[in-house]
Amino acid sequence: MACAKRRQIDLILRLSYDRAILADEGRTPMRVLLQRVTQGHVLIEENIVGSIEQGFVALVGITHSDTLAHAALMARKAAHLRVFEDEQGKMNLSALDTGAGVLVVSQFTLYADARKGRRPSFINAALPDAASPLVDAFANALKAEGIQRVETGIFGANMRVEIFNDGPVTILLDSDELSSGN
Repeated sequence: MACAKRRQIDLILRLSYDRAILADEGRTPMRVLLQRVTQGHVLIEENIVGSIEQGFVALVGITHSDTLAHAALMARKAAHLRVFEDEQGKMNLSALDTGAGVLVVSQFTLYADARKGRRPSFINAALPDAASPLVDAFANALKAEGIQRVETGIFGANMRVEIFNDGPVTILLDSDELSSGN
């Protein structure tokens, strides 16, 4: 009897998992655009509110189905991504290895859909009440990964972001690709 009950539970779990996968197929992933910089600043009304020297400016886009787990996954990848040059000039070091900082800037326009008409739609971007805590969670997860200097803009503010690209090296992280191991 216990064996039959266990098989029934396993079947229910597998069906639940399959339904979750199917429901998640249309999901839009969390996006983080990393730009390796020699320096980056965020200004609001000519006042610097966030600034780093060598490191990443991370433009963070949150969608409706993103979670704290997605934010942690993206922060882990950003902290450990080996795109900083070693002594031989090869991209072989991470932000953690170099002591690089990260300037986190919320960026709902990463979800611009310009397929129709001339005005993009931002329907896939999460609303501010949902997005703001996840941008903060991403910044906090970077700190938890060991990034010593994490600066941020101010969510929802009209910001001027000054980015001094290094390389240039620009990498788009996608939570679905990271989750699947691609």
